[in-house]
Amino acid sequence: MNAESPDTQLIALIDRVAQADESALRELYELTSSKLYGVAVRVVSNRNWAEDVLQEAFLNIWRIAGDYKATLSPPMAWMCLIVRSRGLDFLRRRTSERADAALELDDVLSDTLEGDSANPMDTALAGEQAWALHQCLSQLDNKQREVVSLAYMRDLSHNELAEQLKLPLGTVKTWIRRGLEQLRGCMARFA
Repeated sequence: MNAESPDTQLIALIDRVAQADESALRELYELTSSKLYGVAVRVVSNRNWAEDVLQEAFLNIWRIAGDYKATLSPPMAWMCLIVRSRGLDFLRRRTSERADAALELDDVLSDTLEGDSANPMDTALAGEQAWALHQCLSQLDNKQREVVSLAYMRDLSHNELAEQLKLPLGTVKTWIRRGLEQLRGCMARFA
């Protein structure tokens, strides 16, 4: 198994998880949990909350592994996105729970009736935009996609990216600039 690239190994594990293979989920967890925990900590800024987020993320991975498409995104980027989404959902729930505890029932009802929540059209539009972004990201070179994804998902500076990827700073800046230009052009076609 040493001849396999890390992505190939993770893709194979995700495929096995999609077939409800619990041992594959355990192995996937062992291989990725430390990195994904770091993403969770960055999103929620609390180690205890990050543990809850990570658990929710792996439950989500278990449920949606069959939807993963290796052609759309590398496995770690896909899992990081799931962790980030679970983290943001966790923060929204916490904010909501605190707000609900402070409001009277009449206030909650009036807020609901005013329709502060996203309407179905907004939700559909967001889904279409996410699909378009996946399509456009898949058109980038692998290295370019990795640099752009890391810059925005992990909120890393150019210097941090160059250091982490062991690349010259100028190369990282060029890849990000060119990648964003390509993404803008591609996304404009979907607008």
